[in-house]
Amino acid sequence: MTRGHLTAAAGTLVALALLAGSAAALPHREPEPSPGPLRLVSFDTCAEALTRLRAAASASVGPWGFQPGWRSGMAPGGLAEPAMVPKTADGARAAGAAAEHSGTNNHEPGADEPDLVKTDGRRIVTVTGGVLRVVDPATRRATGQLDLTGGGRFGWSPDSLLLHGDRALVLARSAAVRPTPGLPGVRRPATAPPADMPAGPRLLLVDLAGRPTLTGTYRVDGSLLDARLTGPTARVVVRSQPRLDFPVLGEDATDAQRLAANRAVIARAGLDAWLPTYDWTEGGRSGDGQVGCDRLSATADSTGTVVLTVLSFDLAAGRLGDGDPVSVAGDADTVYGTAGSLYLAGQRQRPGQLRPRGWLGSGDPTTVIHHFDTGAPGRPRYLASGAVPGTLINQYALSEWQGHLRVATTSGDERGARPATESAVYVLTRRDGTLTRIGAVSGLGRGERIHSVRYLGPTGYVVTFRRTDPLYSLDLTDPAAPRVTGELKITGYSAYLHPAGEGRLIGVGQEADTNGRVQGLQVSLFDVADPARPTRLAQYHLPRAGAAAEFDPHAFLYDPRTGLVALPVHDGSVLLLRVTDGTVTRAGAIAHPGRAPVARSVLVGSTLWTVSHAGLRASEPSGGTTLAWLPAT
Repeated sequence: MTRGHLTAAAGTLVALALLAGSAAALPHREPEPSPGPLRLVSFDTCAEALTRLRAAASASVGPWGFQPGWRSGMAPGGLAEPAMVPKTADGARAAGAAAEHSGTNNHEPGADEPDLVKTDGRRIVTVTGGVLRVVDPATRRATGQLDLTGGGRFGWSPDSLLLHGDRALVLARSAAVRPTPGLPGVRRPATAPPADMPAGPRLLLVDLAGRPTLTGTYRVDGSLLDARLTGPTARVVVRSQPRLDFPVLGEDATDAQRLAANRAVIARAGLDAWLPTYDWTEGGRSGDGQVGCDRLSATADSTGTVVLTVLSFDLAAGRLGDGDPVSVAGDADTVYGTAGSLYLAGQRQRPGQLRPRGWLGSGDPTTVIHHFDTGAPGRPRYLASGAVPGTLINQYALSEWQGHLRVATTSGDERGARPATESAVYVLTRRDGTLTRIGAVSGLGRGERIHSVRYLGPTGYVVTFRRTDPLYSLDLTDPAAPRVTGELKITGYSAYLHPAGEGRLIGVGQEADTNGRVQGLQVSLFDVADPARPTRLAQYHLPRAGAAAEFDPHAFLYDPRTGLVALPVHDGSVLLLRVTDGTVTRAGAIAHPGRAPVARSVLVGSTLWTVSHAGLRASEPSGGTTLAWLPAT
């Protein structure tokens, strides 16, 4: 195994600087200067790295393994996997004969995000049920398909992809699940692959130039966190836990005995337990490897329970290779990317005090953010780290603009009948390797928590909710003095906000009564032209319903040319709405045979395509009239 000293100059993912978390912001208090960074842990040898990881993991482990809150009386339970997060349409137009088309609903232009359908105007590529399908939208005919599940024997099901030219990078979450160590009665799932098949996400490279052909595969330990495609470079973030087999003791064992046994396992573990392994295939060749200790870095207060790995693949090269992996012994649950930056963010964990994601209880939660430069091909270059009080709702809480990072968080304790919570927006800038706080506006939504955030250049919008929905408009023009300019209180809330032209904003969420009980899907059109007086111009309410875009706005489609909004809803159909300058009206609905739930919709030319596991339907977007049905075969 290679040994080496970690340095930023060497181009590796250096150990990440953390800022000590400050207390939750008080209403409208000027931010205090950011505390000095906790210095980086740099490993001169692999032995030093092992000593550091053993110590951190031993302090973090409990009687039942690495379980959140084991010292605070919480029941054993795994860390929640991150949900997919909201995005916005990129509207990119392909070169050549490509038809005008909608794009994936990405958060930022220039940073494409994986989804189950992609189109470049010449072809539509989907991956549903583990099968990749290619459709020619001009002729409305299927032109190829490829089963990526190995006939079901591999135990994984691809569920998203990235598209660059004639190549698709398909992302598959493995069905192989490692039982939680130390918990009696946990059995291997019947759908899992054979015991000798290594677990972990798979990346599958498919050539689309002719008949879809699998040209390479890649597997790595852990679980897929997220990915971004900037130019031809795909960067995939994987979250791994150490491979430690804690013993299963009898029911008469005490917690002290279980804890001692677990710590003994950690004391005997080698560095291989933490370093992720990977394997790859390419044509008739194959290989494997492990992240070297010269590619491993650590946060100064790492818990030793999680390793993040960033993989970089050049899709233009037509091969995956070893992914040029770099790892950090630290945690994150949110990935935010722009055309030139990658941010990893997550709730700061302390040894022995692990908490579930988004926990707002006793103590002061802190969000740690790490910034990387992705402007050049290859592995990302580490730039800086910082921290802000509170927790994020998703990647839309983050926004890079004119050299600054805006971050919206909720802090405080939400337990009990009268939650002591409030929200804030912080502005950070990079100084000497630190994301330093230079401005803040706080005191938003006391007793509530953030449900959605949207930044549009120098303006920000924040929705908080408990019983009513305050929509705050923020002026972020001066990064040192952000301020609230207006507030609108209505019932219900918006879980996703989407720009709809100058001075207009579409909100998708839930209506609620005055006590905060939700009443069904609500689509609102807001007038935000006057920052001091945001108003709601129109509302569409569908009782006892919900939309997938509330949780995964990849499912949101908006056509600014016609005002069309397409939303997959609770009954499996796609609801078509028409948004004008002052109205939101129903235009129709599209359903698939057998009530197969429609997951996505895309526009190619003047045709609306909807996607489900049953197939693709081409429809007329003004009312949903069927033009063609392409069943999955």
